[in-house]
Amino acid sequence: MTLPIGRPIHILSPGPISQLTGGFGYLRRLAAGLAERGEEVAVHELPGRHPFPDEEARLEADLTAARIPDGALVLVDGLALPAAAHALWMERYRLRLAALVHHPLHLEAGLDAETALVLRRLERDALALMRRVIVPSRATAADVMALEVPADRLAVVNPGTDRVAPAPHPKWAAAPGLGKAGPVILCVATLTPRKGHLVLLQALATLTDLPWTLVLAGSPDRDPAHAEAIRAAIAELGLADRVTIAGELEAVALEARWHLADLTVLPSLHEGYGMVVAEALARGLPTVATTAGALPELLPPAAGGLVPPGDAAALAAALRPLLADPTARAAAAREALEAGGALPTWDQSVDLFRAELARAATAQGAGA
Repeated sequence: MTLPIGRPIHILSPGPISQLTGGFGYLRRLAAGLAERGEEVAVHELPGRHPFPDEEARLEADLTAARIPDGALVLVDGLALPAAAHALWMERYRLRLAALVHHPLHLEAGLDAETALVLRRLERDALALMRRVIVPSRATAADVMALEVPADRLAVVNPGTDRVAPAPHPKWAAAPGLGKAGPVILCVATLTPRKGHLVLLQALATLTDLPWTLVLAGSPDRDPAHAEAIRAAIAELGLADRVTIAGELEAVALEARWHLADLTVLPSLHEGYGMVVAEALARGLPTVATTAGALPELLPPAAGGLVPPGDAAALAAALRPLLADPTARAAAAREALEAGGALPTWDQSVDLFRAELARAATAQGAGA
């Protein structure tokens, strides 16, 4: 049995930890798992705007860090780094700092060159203060090493997956799909530029000779202007009768969508891990994704397909056989289920993460 870390763990979350994204899901499962293992865990939900902080976010980060007792272990979510940068610098001698970096913020799609450069410098300087930097994939580890984080302070801990039985209905049989108009495609992703929805719509606009429907499950509120661009593209491409924007779904509603889907797609321009792909594989769903970031680490091509990011023609070519041929879907589903069974469980991931936090608790101070 692993001994407790021996000091409180304070988690700095960029806003409510209940937010329905993969990154916040990782943070929630981590906090709960550490508490279940006897650790003393305090989650600090920093108000204000993130990751491009306003004055409220910066001030609350300063006040929160100042209240944390001397010698405590502080885990900072990467999305909170811009707001907390000043606080981390001021408290670097007093607190034991670690970071969970889902993906470097300066790699976010849609940033102008100046903003990306400012973010890169901020992330580099903040991560230099960390005793341990934990990332979800080898691809993100490489991105973080490019920010001058030494390899001996860096660790990869893949998020876990729940062992979910495939849907009980015979969805891999010869029927064309469960939707009223052919196979149901599910895309679970916030409506932001990095997720590549516009590329997906362009691809599907070339596949209207086939029956299919698309469900977009993700918040339209994180980038309202981009969400409106997606709605406009749906109308302009003549796809309004095929595409449903379901919005951000709670767990039960999302699980229902998983069970109704015939395949899933994640057309991201960058992914630090791709928890949606892991969830699809665990459910035995054929999955088409891009080669961006960590996605090739997760998805075997035979489980659906991997295509270059931003390439609508390649995405359409990968989707066509899965939409047209139930036998192809069934073969990809079997590969997906096998790949999903090899993914780590949440218990395994939390145990590994806990071990890395224990190293952070005893490591030499990085910023000292």
